[in-house]
Amino acid sequence: MNILVCIKRVPDVGSKFHLTDDDQAIDTTSLGFTISPHEECAVEEAISIIEKTGGNSTVLTLGPAEAEEQLKDSLARGMTDAILLETDTPEWDPRQTAQAIIETVKSEEDKIGQFDLLMFGSESADSGNAQIGIRVAYGLDRPIICGLKDLTVTNSGIIGKRDIPNGMEIYETNLPAVVTIKEGINLPRYPSLRGRIKARKKEVIYSSPDQIPLQMEMFQLKHPDEQKKEVLMLGEGASAAPDIVNIFKQLKLLK
Repeated sequence: MNILVCIKRVPDVGSKFHLTDDDQAIDTTSLGFTISPHEECAVEEAISIIEKTGGNSTVLTLGPAEAEEQLKDSLARGMTDAILLETDTPEWDPRQTAQAIIETVKSEEDKIGQFDLLMFGSESADSGNAQIGIRVAYGLDRPIICGLKDLTVTNSGIIGKRDIPNGMEIYETNLPAVVTIKEGINLPRYPSLRGRIKARKKEVIYSSPDQIPLQMEMFQLKHPDEQKKEVLMLGEGASAAPDIVNIFKQLKLLK
């Protein structure tokens, strides 16, 4: 089994976000970075499959040189190889990102053979576009199953399950195929000390992707309106008792 997992370097979701003065980007000066939760589960799923079937698992990301940190983290968990599509351009739209991945997949498959499975997170934690996996599958003319909460590799292909409001949908397809993984499909492992030491010694393959012309332009980033909480003081001591009784009556807790 030969698996490629695509991840994205995103700001830590627990961080406090500040925008740049021109409202065109997030100020990353004091932010921590991590892997999107859905993609973290995709990495774990790939490692688990390779442990059962044998083979090779490659992790890929597009981003700045600093994104090597997220690749090394995936290597420390158990991925076998890593590719960084290095770019100084801060933001690529889904079409540009998918095209860069498609070209990389074709190039790598010419060298090492076909990837049986391409894995993506259902969506990234920052933009949440949920487009890259679908665009890559279309560009490579391969079947795709999206939003998986269960994945089984069979002798003839894969079986994927995804949640729906009243139950679960089950899909089956042959390999090679593309899947997008949802958080909750598994519990990602933490990198071990031994894994971190091994990851330091592993070489990350660097590549400089070509960026096709931009078709969409971001106009502005904006913080959502803060949710305000208001508290009404009814009074203190015995003088507040009648107001409390009235509220209980309004809530139909008293008659």
